[in-house]
Amino acid sequence: MTEASKRKQVLDKLRQERDELRLQMELGKAEFREEWAGLERKWERLEGRLSGAAGEAREASGEVGAAFGVLAEELGQAYRRIRAKLG
Repeated sequence: MTEASKRKQVLDKLRQERDELRLQMELGKAEFREEWAGLERKWERLEGRLSGAAGEAREASGEVGAAFGVLAEELGQAYRRIRAKLG
């Protein structure tokens, strides 16, 4: 599996979790709205980095990959934390 396909798989999983949580957030608890807004900003940064990575030089791809990994992990942990609080 290539790095690009691994990143796409991670992004697809995060997108699905994000969509499910967004629906729960709309139906649910106001206490999470501020945290959710911060996560949405991170999500936009993650997507922007991925779309910009395609056009970057090969040398920079390692840096983009590392940044992607950190941001994806932050989002995943935050989504799991919110899901646990909602459940």
